[in-house]
Amino acid sequence: MRRVCFLLRVKPDRLDEYRQRHRAVWPEMQQALRETGWHNYSLFLTDDGLLVGYLETEDFEAAKAGMAEREINRRWQSEMADFFEDLESGSADTDMRPLTEVFHLD
Repeated sequence: MRRVCFLLRVKPDRLDEYRQRHRAVWPEMQQALRETGWHNYSLFLTDDGLLVGYLETEDFEAAKAGMAEREINRRWQSEMADFFEDLESGSADTDMRPLTEVFHLD
């Protein structure tokens, strides 16, 4: 299982709404994540908008590709895109870049 960590930045004026949206992630979206191989997926948010994501997956590229094929994900990404700063592609899913793991204690 590969561990993946990524960073994004949420606009400071959208932090409260971002938190609220993630307290009620659509059940269909959660199911799609599970079905496409996203495990132990967590998001952490600082008060200045730094978003840290963590997940475990067998194949990160396949997991992203699987979500890209889902209509529910396209709807979620479309609704969430305006929450983020500096999205080159217009979607958080395609802009997330994994960090390089330099240490792991098992």
